[in-house]
Amino acid sequence: MDEELSPVQREVLEQIGAKRETWPEFAPELRGELRGEIENGIAEHVAQLGPDRQIWANKHAIASVHGCEKRFLADREFPGWSVPLARGTVVHKAVEFSVNWPSVPIPGDLVDEAIASLEFGEQNIAGFLQDMSDADRAQLRSDAIDLVTKFDECWPRLKKQWRPVTESKVRLDLFDGKVVLQGKIDLTLGRAEGGKAGKVLIDLKSGKFQPAHMQDLRYYAMIEACRIGVPPRRVASYYLDQGRFHPEDVTEDLLFSAAQRAIDGVNRMIELELDPSNPRVATSAACRWCRALPLCEEGQVSLREFDDPLDDLV
Repeated sequence: MDEELSPVQREVLEQIGAKRETWPEFAPELRGELRGEIENGIAEHVAQLGPDRQIWANKHAIASVHGCEKRFLADREFPGWSVPLARGTVVHKAVEFSVNWPSVPIPGDLVDEAIASLEFGEQNIAGFLQDMSDADRAQLRSDAIDLVTKFDECWPRLKKQWRPVTESKVRLDLFDGKVVLQGKIDLTLGRAEGGKAGKVLIDLKSGKFQPAHMQDLRYYAMIEACRIGVPPRRVASYYLDQGRFHPEDVTEDLLFSAAQRAIDGVNRMIELELDPSNPRVATSAACRWCRALPLCEEGQVSLREFDDPLDDLV
């Protein structure tokens, strides 16, 4: 018997589902046109890279170089794991387990199994989990259970026939690997059939909507189109704290716009790789988490303005 769904769960089904006859169909030459657009757009800059230099671009790098270039340069080296970074990985693993859980899943059990699996797995998060303090472990478990509980409340159980995949990696190698565009999608559902787009890409978010979240999903859609020749039907950010979708249907215009943003980002990444001496600075509240903050006067001034105690009196 089908499970009884709450109003918010029914809304999820309405957002991710669509009858096959309504799926958009894309031309078979789209894959080559998108790839050609990107390669033509970055070819001149790639030619300036030396034989041993390579550009790796994920959604964070593209967003950073379009934002604050100083932060982009500071983040080029992975800064290491933290509880907030680990939380997303644990939540996605717990959601993955929930698909094949033999009984009605309890969020705490899913999280405990996810942490144990990652702690003794082969991913680079394993060392962080093994060495973390009891306080950090408790905080990680608490945060992850909160988000998995919200997912369980808001989403119907993911059925196997929906082909759910968590943390799905996508990648596009250009110029024999001189430039690599890559990403990791929180949740994918469905599949393409012929030239018809039936897949949905979803990023699970806490907090509030940010325009950059949709840019990230468009980037994934563009890579997916280059990878298999058919883009997803829809992309969506899902905000667990709010129980709300922010969806967008995929079109050719969206894909070519994402390709141009990637072109501009990669070209600027190459320019900074060759000459990092004059990065553009763009301040925001996010400066408080920037690794460059101790040496960034603009960021420090900006944060003093954001944290002005008089704001609370107005």
